[in-house]
Amino acid sequence: MMTPAAFAADSSLVCEVHPSPNAGDRRNGMQPSILLLHYTGMASAAKAIDWLSDSESGVSSHYVVDEQGRITQLVPEARRAWHAGVSCWAGETDINSASIGIEIQNPGHADGYHAFPRAQMRAVRDLGLDIQRRRAIKSERVLAHSDVATSRKMDPGERFDWAWLAKAGVGHWVEPSPLEAPWRDVAAAVELHGTAAQAARALLTAYGYVVVDGNAGLKVAVMAFQRHFRPARVDGVLDASTLQTLERLVMALTPAEPTA
Repeated sequence: MMTPAAFAADSSLVCEVHPSPNAGDRRNGMQPSILLLHYTGMASAAKAIDWLSDSESGVSSHYVVDEQGRITQLVPEARRAWHAGVSCWAGETDINSASIGIEIQNPGHADGYHAFPRAQMRAVRDLGLDIQRRRAIKSERVLAHSDVATSRKMDPGERFDWAWLAKAGVGHWVEPSPLEAPWRDVAAAVELHGTAAQAARALLTAYGYVVVDGNAGLKVAVMAFQRHFRPARVDGVLDASTLQTLERLVMALTPAEPTA
């Protein structure tokens, strides 16, 4: 097999370039508008890099960030890396063409899932800020793999510090409503859409999630939302805290009407 060509790193933050053959052209000249965060789900960053650059694996990512904050680039940002799989966001089904993927070292839920070290989070922050600046990626388009593949993926998961990252300028965030939030706090959303389930479906769809028909489809979308935006309890239950947080998250993106 032909060795993939070397390339210059897109970011000055990159410590090493390790070219992966698992890449292609972005379809229809698409430019990246999504920054998609994953965890590796492997025992070490070195093993993840080997896997993501193995032609037999059929997967890759633009970047890998290890637990010490060291950044390795595998695919040029101009190219389409193979990291999202079957996924969708806001009607876009070719997430690989629409995104830049960052794999963050963590063994994952199946093998000792743990919090992400601060040095690693700082590296993700710095890389995210750099990519957003160069690519003009909107904060609300900084997403989790679990956001775009709700029924398949859980990464980077509820132990990833989305709140800290957003406060540092990477991602969209509102403070989650308390778990004991009363239903009256979301009365306006429920009244607007008829029922709590209808309200949640409308709001999730407005934000970009795909919500499959039926209770099971709603539950997996709610769980994905909770994993990112209300991580204190990830159970798929459409409680007041979840609906209130969801409503405020969407409303925060709505431009305020000009005053007279």
